[in-house]
Amino acid sequence: MALRKRAAIASLIHRAALQSGPVITVRRRWTGDAVSELDRTPHGADAPGAPRTWCLKALTDIWTGDAERKGDRLIPTGLLGSIRWWFEVVVRGLGGSACDPTEHQCPDRQKKLHEAGHHCVVCELFGCTGWARKFRFDVLDGNEQIKTTQIKKDNAFKLRFTPLRRIEQEEWALLDLTLRLIAKYGAIGGKTVYKPSDESARQSQAHHRDYGIVQINGAPTIEKRKLNQLKAYVSRSEWRTLNHGAYAWASLANFWCVPGRYLVRQNGNESTFNRVLGRKEPKNQGQQLRDKAECVDKWLAGKQQESKKVFSFKDPPRTFGFVKPGVIDFVAMRQRLKQTWSDLKDEEFIEGPALLDRLLGEGGGATE
Repeated sequence: MALRKRAAIASLIHRAALQSGPVITVRRRWTGDAVSELDRTPHGADAPGAPRTWCLKALTDIWTGDAERKGDRLIPTGLLGSIRWWFEVVVRGLGGSACDPTEHQCPDRQKKLHEAGHHCVVCELFGCTGWARKFRFDVLDGNEQIKTTQIKKDNAFKLRFTPLRRIEQEEWALLDLTLRLIAKYGAIGGKTVYKPSDESARQSQAHHRDYGIVQINGAPTIEKRKLNQLKAYVSRSEWRTLNHGAYAWASLANFWCVPGRYLVRQNGNESTFNRVLGRKEPKNQGQQLRDKAECVDKWLAGKQQESKKVFSFKDPPRTFGFVKPGVIDFVAMRQRLKQTWSDLKDEEFIEGPALLDRLLGEGGGATE
């Protein structure tokens, strides 16, 4: 009965697809107790392009959680949501607009579906209410099967993006740039806000473990796009423009990274992580701001339902974060870190714009 019901649903969707667009193969793929995304891959003359696959290796466990807040299963939308967040960071850093779920969600209800300003450039690719995502997203294991269990440290896995509609070359270039940013300087998935510990009795505890660090071992061929081409694309008049407001800090223009170093809790009374955030260092006071806390301390430390703005990982070591114009700039942030790492060299502190040049150069595109 269940199989017949699934087949009937797939048949209805298939007929609707044939009536409304290009030739599409529709089927629901079942893998154990997990279901991949709806397979609606266009084919023939109307096909929008072949799938693009990035091959990755997990350098730490990756957390996506589930309905019971456990990490045993892989939730692909958890990974995709993280990729989208970093994609937004890249777009803002290039001068484009990206909506966010707290203040300015797409679409603009005052605009019609295909009217300029209906949705932002991020939603053009990733979708929003009334505008479907342009691709099917699958996470595969080393045997090219849909992965259903948590991605653990040293696991090889693949991210496959199968076009459902035409994806512009600029969109592919931005997606590739985003994934390389995550792999080289950021982190993916949940629980990346945890801070490491050098205390032998605490290092293995869940809230001191590293999550979300990956490396790219293989990537598809992406047509090169220069910096000015990417900036022009994200600034097209057809995209919705927004005042980013309190969320403007989440931009590559405000991003910084120090590869090879980490902030840590050394013992019950000392924490370089808390020192940089502006919190009290003793463990029993670690959630409290330091005496005579300033506006910048409050912003960096965050609060309940508001993320901290500094992230650090021990193995492999990297620390990254964001600044906010008018609150703290790169010079002041670097100086904070030097109070902890007295031997920190200026060139170790990589600012977002310089990092963008590096990524574009590594990707083979010019930066002019």
